[in-house]
Amino acid sequence: MNFELLLVVLTILTALVWGWDKWLREREGVDRSQDPWYIDLPRSLFPIILIVLLLRSFIAEPFRIPSGSMLPTLQAGDFILVNKSAYGIRLPLLRTRLFGEGEPERGEVAVFRYPRDPSQDYIKRVIGLPGDEISYQNRVFYVNGEPLEQSHVGPYQRSDAGGSARVYREQADDNEYRIIHHEEPATGSFTYTVPEGHYFTVGDNRDRSADSRVWGPVSDDYLAGRAMMIWMSWDSEEGGLAWDRIGQRIE
Repeated sequence: MNFELLLVVLTILTALVWGWDKWLREREGVDRSQDPWYIDLPRSLFPIILIVLLLRSFIAEPFRIPSGSMLPTLQAGDFILVNKSAYGIRLPLLRTRLFGEGEPERGEVAVFRYPRDPSQDYIKRVIGLPGDEISYQNRVFYVNGEPLEQSHVGPYQRSDAGGSARVYREQADDNEYRIIHHEEPATGSFTYTVPEGHYFTVGDNRDRSADSRVWGPVSDDYLAGRAMMIWMSWDSEEGGLAWDRIGQRIE
């Protein structure tokens, strides 16, 4: 279910009831205490639903991480907060930019609508900006001819990566973060120029991520916001809350 659509519809319906009730009472002096429940309930809920809609649309929105494509940064079962104003203030549902000039930086983790199915939200790391030339060879990305430098950290200790893997530090401009490479032969190489108004995104679990290498760049119109922090995390391996992850800032 599209929760954003549901929230917009509920806001409109309760606003109509609230407005009609206010007009009727001012015009005819109707006693509010005599209102039936189907008038009283939506009238009372309207301010609450409106506040929730405004907060989710323009300030921060919660998202759940469904897969391991962003390991080790984000695990399946993480619940994150997304800064909705980071890339400009946008209309709910349409996500048309109203004002604000923010755009992703190389190395930022962004949430966006999936280009092949805009009803789904995806989360990946931005490595290519409009006009960038992106090359990929031997598991290293090059941006405008410069490699995203990697340094080995050690083996990945958990079993949720989809096979034996090793952790590396990678740096894109001023953003440093960790990625995973699996212990298997490297495959594939390409060179690609990011179109204007689009961004090239990849998962941190490099060999287990469907991303811009598969379905192409992400349009600016599809951006939802920048990932900020983990506010809750459920560890399926341990069968409980991952207390050490709660409150972590997303690098």
